[in-house]
Amino acid sequence: MTAAAAAQKQTCGFQAEVGQVLHLVTHSLYSNREIFLRELISNASDALDKLRFLAVSEPSYLENDTELGIHIEIDKDAKTLILRDNGIGMDRDEIIAHLGTIAKSGTKEFLKVLSAQQSKESLLIGQFGVGFYSSFIVADTVTVRSRKAGLAAEAGVEWQSTGESDFSVETITKATRGTEVILHLKEDAAEFLDSWRIKSLIHKYSDHISFPIWMQKEEMPQADEEKDENVSDAVVFETVNRAQALWTLPKSKITDQEYIEFYKHISHDFSDPLAWAHNKVEGKLEYSSLLYIPKNPPFDLYQRETSKGLKLYVKRVFIMDDAEQLLPMYLRFVKGVIDSNDLPLNVSRELLQNNAVIESLRSATTRRILDTLEKMSKEEADKYAEFWKAFGPALKEGIAEDFANKDKIAALLRFETTHSAGKADVSLADYIARMKDKQDKIYYVTADSAAAARHSPQLEIFKQKDIEVLLLSDRVDEWLVVHLSEFEGKSLQSIAKGMLDLDTFANEEEKKAHEQIVAELKPLAEAVKEALGDAVKEVRISHRLTDSPACVVADDNDLGGHVQRLLKAAGQAMPESKPILELNPNHPIVKRLDLDKGTEQFKQWSQILLSQAILADGAPLVDPALFVNQLNDLWKDLLAAH
Repeated sequence: MTAAAAAQKQTCGFQAEVGQVLHLVTHSLYSNREIFLRELISNASDALDKLRFLAVSEPSYLENDTELGIHIEIDKDAKTLILRDNGIGMDRDEIIAHLGTIAKSGTKEFLKVLSAQQSKESLLIGQFGVGFYSSFIVADTVTVRSRKAGLAAEAGVEWQSTGESDFSVETITKATRGTEVILHLKEDAAEFLDSWRIKSLIHKYSDHISFPIWMQKEEMPQADEEKDENVSDAVVFETVNRAQALWTLPKSKITDQEYIEFYKHISHDFSDPLAWAHNKVEGKLEYSSLLYIPKNPPFDLYQRETSKGLKLYVKRVFIMDDAEQLLPMYLRFVKGVIDSNDLPLNVSRELLQNNAVIESLRSATTRRILDTLEKMSKEEADKYAEFWKAFGPALKEGIAEDFANKDKIAALLRFETTHSAGKADVSLADYIARMKDKQDKIYYVTADSAAAARHSPQLEIFKQKDIEVLLLSDRVDEWLVVHLSEFEGKSLQSIAKGMLDLDTFANEEEKKAHEQIVAELKPLAEAVKEALGDAVKEVRISHRLTDSPACVVADDNDLGGHVQRLLKAAGQAMPESKPILELNPNHPIVKRLDLDKGTEQFKQWSQILLSQAILADGAPLVDPALFVNQLNDLWKDLLAAH
């Protein structure tokens, strides 16, 4: 036994993050305080699920108490509301860990965001999930008594706190396994001492819980002369919920509100889901699935090491939370339940790794979600736009991860373009439908932000010719275009790589004029290359620029500047690649540069043009101070000349 367990009673301070969450919960959720009951019942249901699973291989955990359920009692005299389950329970170390700390990764970052967005606290807290801590919305003191299944009665533990700076833990004797939560209600929470109020909340939030919820049956008062002496005064409990797993019911028997409340039960999210798909499959595989697409992303969506996945049941017996093998990584935002009739009850996470049934379930679940999104995109465009804003970057990951469904995912992608008025609402099919005559490529540009992409100098010739270009600024976009080389027979082409053949859109006169000016300025390009040396791979005369004096582009076989910056930021080693500098032959600065060949200032002007082009591409300069000094020197010379 640990030193902590040996101590009869101790007082511990809350982890700092717990104190912050408690403060935010009690203040931000006050107007929706009734949700505490949903959260506590949900926790009790989870504890019962875990016991039922463990009892499959270790029946002794049931301790001859096989009727699993949740009791709720009201003591109006003591002003307490008590929730009692006979689930798995907790030992001393677990109760300190679960009720005194928050182990979620990214908690500090989450709280920072939460505190900065006071108007959205309720929404953000829902993303994080508050569970047990919601008790303090209605209670000024909370007592928890628990004993873990399989331990002796003397191994019980009592936890108590006022929800401020600390809590106490004491070893007690508890005859029964499971957990009892005693809420000492605040004066303004007296409504929760009304049994009809509690029953109405159970029907509203927890009717779908698959375990019975029992409450004391209230009898009509009788006069003393009417009482039957042979009738016992024992308390009679009645089941107040449906007590049947929601996913096992026919869809016709389930209301939208019941679907919504079940989502909130399994996700601990306070927002309604955006959509759901409920299916029962019979045949080669037999399973039921109830899958939800949330409305808002969790704060840790892009922390790929966090828990994710679906709840897995086998023949209505809970097996595990976060069964990540049932969904590909790019759909990690999906919540829901899979209940299989084809898996053994003793299945473990290790057995899930290479299991044919799991592979089939994963494939079917993925298709179901993608079909749901496809239907939403066609029939509910506004709702799909909401989905895309929340989860678009995650869905893009599927292009690289899920070859079998790449075409379906590609059709679901949405982009901001030069024609989209600042909204990411253009599909690849939309783009193709608007393509110019003889256009055979889907053009795109990548940058660190949408604004940087929209103002990229490489866009200038496309704007002049009214050719639409995809503006890609999500971190995942560079990998997206590597794995999505074409769509419906149209190849994707970066406008910042290669020679960029736009002859299709030019008439013969324009082609001849460009060829002539390239020939005329060939000596200038060679002189600039000599002045810049190894800083560039090549210098050439551009036909993609109309306003800017210069730009940098990548060779066809080199990594683009944006992806180089991403890899460098991630600490990745990069192959050496140098930019190609393109000069705008019609720009006054370039024309003046041509006149200055052979002068002392020519090299400085060449270096300044390269530095400006690099900055316009979104990259940092190797030596910013040198650039500033060169610019200042040239300004001084110009001022002196005047």
